[in-house]
Amino acid sequence: MNGWILGGTTFLASAVEMVEAATIVLAVAVTQGRRAALGGAAWALAALALIVAALGPALARHGTILWIELVVGPFAILFGIAWLRKAIWRFAGRKALHDEDAIFEREVAVLAKQDRRTGFATAFQGVFIEGLEVAVIVVTFAATQPALIGWSIGGGVLAAIIVALAAFALRAPFARVPENAIKAVVGVMLLSLGTMWTGEALGVAWPTGDASILVLIALYAAFAATVGFGQRRRA
Repeated sequence: MNGWILGGTTFLASAVEMVEAATIVLAVAVTQGRRAALGGAAWALAALALIVAALGPALARHGTILWIELVVGPFAILFGIAWLRKAIWRFAGRKALHDEDAIFEREVAVLAKQDRRTGFATAFQGVFIEGLEVAVIVVTFAATQPALIGWSIGGGVLAAIIVALAAFALRAPFARVPENAIKAVVGVMLLSLGTMWTGEALGVAWPTGDASILVLIALYAAFAATVGFGQRRRA
């Protein structure tokens, strides 16, 4: 399995979720101060790091690869379907696009009436909830591909650092990030990885070995594009 695929998937997934978390943290910083915002975010990131550090290696040590793939594969497929479904519906106009500016304004309006303890809790919850799905993805990747655990964790950490630095520099919501396109890419990647892992666990002999992941990516991307444009024409 190519480390770039695992690292790229966790990087993109983490970037999307951290952008959404950053909007909440910025709203807390504006209304409750930077201390409450950064404190809540830091504790949430520490909790997520603990989950990854504890569960990833534990799964890799105590389970056979085929058994882990049989469990993890379907979950990756379900995650992929959920991400891709949202992306297709938004592309087709059946679901509103994610508006970080509107979310930021809504959070500011609510938090302006609350005290700092609420701001700390809001920042913690925003970062933890948005990052939990990514943590699950990182843990499952690490369990199925122990040799590439550095790629899996590195992609998530790099995305978090980049988003944090950008948020600190811009001090404004990431309204221009092509979030829907990134969600579509992550959905295709998760579907492809989940399909391959499930197939391997069930004894499927992929014709080109690990390179079959590229074929799966192409097939799922073509399918998503076909469905997306079809739904858009109907709408």
